[in-house]
Amino acid sequence: MEQQEKVEQAPRADDVLSTVGTRVAVLRRVAGPLLSMGMLVLAMWGLRQFARHVTYQEIREYVASVSRLRLLLAIVLTTLGFGVMSLYDRFGLESIHKSLPWRRVTLISFISYAFSNAVGMSFLVSGSIRYRFYVQNGLSTGEIARLVLYCTLSFWLGLLALTGVTLLAVPLPAGLPLSDWRIPLALVLAAVPLAWVLGGFVRKPLQLWRWRVLLPRPLPALRQVLVGALDWWLAAAVMYVLMPDSLHATFGHFLAIFVIAQIVGLISHVPGGLGVFETVMLAGFHATDDKHLAAPILGALAMFRVVYYLMPLCAATMLVLQREARGLRQQSLWSPWFTGLLPSFFAGLTLVSGAVLLFSGATRALPERMEILRDVLPLSVLEVSHFMASVIGMMLLILARGLQRRLDVAYWATLVLLVVGAVFSLLKGIDYEEATLLALLAMALAPAHRLFYRRASLFGGRFSWGWIVAILAVFGCAAWLVMFSYKHVEYSNSLWWEFSFHQGASRALRALVGAAAAGLLFALASLIKPQRLRRAPPSEAELERALPLIRNFHSAQAHLALMGDKHLLFDADGKAFLMYDTEGRSWVTMGDPVGEDEDARRELVWSFMEQCERAGGWPVFYQVCPADLDMYLEVGMNLLKIGEEARVRLEDFNLDGKSKKTLRGTVNKLSRDGLRLEIVPADAVAPLLPRLKQISDAWLGDKNAREKRFSLGSFDPRYLVRTPMALIWQGEQLLAFANLFLTETREEASLDLMRFAPEGPSGIMDFLFIELMQWARQHGYRWFNLGMAPLAGLTSRRQAPLWNRFGALVFGRGERFYNFQGLQRYKDKFDPEWEPRYMAVPGGIALPVILTNVASLISGGITGVVRR
Repeated sequence: MEQQEKVEQAPRADDVLSTVGTRVAVLRRVAGPLLSMGMLVLAMWGLRQFARHVTYQEIREYVASVSRLRLLLAIVLTTLGFGVMSLYDRFGLESIHKSLPWRRVTLISFISYAFSNAVGMSFLVSGSIRYRFYVQNGLSTGEIARLVLYCTLSFWLGLLALTGVTLLAVPLPAGLPLSDWRIPLALVLAAVPLAWVLGGFVRKPLQLWRWRVLLPRPLPALRQVLVGALDWWLAAAVMYVLMPDSLHATFGHFLAIFVIAQIVGLISHVPGGLGVFETVMLAGFHATDDKHLAAPILGALAMFRVVYYLMPLCAATMLVLQREARGLRQQSLWSPWFTGLLPSFFAGLTLVSGAVLLFSGATRALPERMEILRDVLPLSVLEVSHFMASVIGMMLLILARGLQRRLDVAYWATLVLLVVGAVFSLLKGIDYEEATLLALLAMALAPAHRLFYRRASLFGGRFSWGWIVAILAVFGCAAWLVMFSYKHVEYSNSLWWEFSFHQGASRALRALVGAAAAGLLFALASLIKPQRLRRAPPSEAELERALPLIRNFHSAQAHLALMGDKHLLFDADGKAFLMYDTEGRSWVTMGDPVGEDEDARRELVWSFMEQCERAGGWPVFYQVCPADLDMYLEVGMNLLKIGEEARVRLEDFNLDGKSKKTLRGTVNKLSRDGLRLEIVPADAVAPLLPRLKQISDAWLGDKNAREKRFSLGSFDPRYLVRTPMALIWQGEQLLAFANLFLTETREEASLDLMRFAPEGPSGIMDFLFIELMQWARQHGYRWFNLGMAPLAGLTSRRQAPLWNRFGALVFGRGERFYNFQGLQRYKDKFDPEWEPRYMAVPGGIALPVILTNVASLISGGITGVVRR
């Protein structure tokens, strides 16, 4: 007895896997954003310490003093730099033996780098943008992955080569932490691109763990390194022309510090290296104690970010909006990509607009503009406008998440706040630059209402760690700007209540507190909102509510909801539902949302995702159709092909021809032996259940099998009485049965639970299928669904994704656990049309645990996975 209790108390394998996966996933989600946040805080602190003698006014004076010729030269060099960046893509396409028009390649490269340079995380951002573009130009996923890898390698190889060569040629200033390690560091950095080039002479693939890598030939490899180095050289040249004459540094000396600062900024994972890059640059030129040098350097750094980051971002934004406007007039090649990308695109621009309002509220207005306002505006209007502009800035940061979730309420609120924010920007300091930015975004957003179709609450969704850190980072930078801009003003309690046209510090403090209050109120409202996480089995009333949707849905597999073993999630209007169950942290839906209303079905996907986020679960959409894949891509899911579904077109089905000889012979023989089909309506099934139970138990015992669940029905009387039943009789003896899934639209017929008596004649299941298909055709059904063949259609080619190769291996050699090939061959003899089925899963390292959970869910436990 004691041993039995110990066994019962021992943790199950799948629970242990789920727990480990949960902790790793939480650590992964939290660690990255918190690390970036920590690096940003550290950089802001360092920048404040290094620039403690510098005032905001001094930085602004240097910016105003930069000549137009220098500014024009910086813009020209930036244009050349982005032209060189396009060579990454052109040579990358050449390396995978693909060719596209050079104008299109240049456009794709410019947009991807404009966004990745400004946002940071270049591999993820530019890779994602490239994927969206190139997939519309006929490139496969594998080819795009190789192209992105080529561009990323070129990016880093060029940076390492330029850094290594520069450090070998130019001594670092004494006192820098790296000055004593200059030569060893330079040799290590230069060795990496050198090995890449020389490795091309070895024509045998290199074995790197599980991968075999064939390095490019020396000339293409050298070209790859040189393009990357030229890209970084031009970036340094842009900033060098903006630096003050008092720097007294050669370009080589400047380049050495610039590339080191860029490497540190990239490693920090702070978007754009903000704060980190500036701190290293100040330290590199020993400007920490020299205000006459620190202020011009900070001014040059600010101008560099405007010219090299902000201006290309604005240009890319205009190109995207122009392409979208063209796509609204005509169905162009680009329209599908922009339609899916624009909500996230607008969310990013709204986040930037909110940051602009907060930063503007944290700095003092231009004196000459304040003098104009003093003559035309009451002080109260100025104070209220300044305060409300910062509050609107915080609200825009929050609404950006709502736009990404495609919320209708976020769309209207953002549109109104952009217009009102533009008005307040003019009233608080004639800031026509930021008013123009807000107005342009409002004009671009206005015709895009159709993209924001969700009627869900703004408080219902969960803010990811990334979004929380982004909002806190923007607010933290605004607070830092307040302290930096007004550090010469001595703090006192009376400062909060001082009102005058020239009291900028008081206005900035009040605006900062107003923005913080707006953010805290939203967070409090989200926290106290009741969470509706319903996971109870469906009641009879809910099953009755779902029944009309099931019967009118195009897929007969929706009848699996009648099993009652899955939770049902309805949309607000009851026009659609989805069925799901949980295993560990995996929340798994069975099939696509059920319903004819496309908006309701799409909303259910979002609602389910948000419900999983609130519960800390992994959303998984199992066995979904190709026609609905855009719904899952839209919410950021990854797709895995899990098999193919066999559907017989009934109008073409017959037993004629040589290929059907065996089936024809089986049906004729069993018909002569007296076998016949009877269809029993659902309300007449209950009296038959005792006899059906005997057949089911005998079948399970003969097959040494156990009941499955979730994606297949089991012998449950409550389930079986809800569907019609197909019976095979021989005289008065019942030999086999199957419950039927029949749609009222006559689109599709199918069956689920099939059982036959072991003593029945050979070929009885063939007879059942043939008779049912003929019956369905006579009653006007278009398709007969034979169900899915798991892992069918997966390829094991070297270029195929790892999951496909693993699935193909299991399909070919996994007969010990499941008759994969036999099942496909059996269904194939009815000449079906095979259609792929997918599983939509979140990205990351949780995939093995998710797959284990799904297998356990279908098999009724982890032990059922290894049994037939």
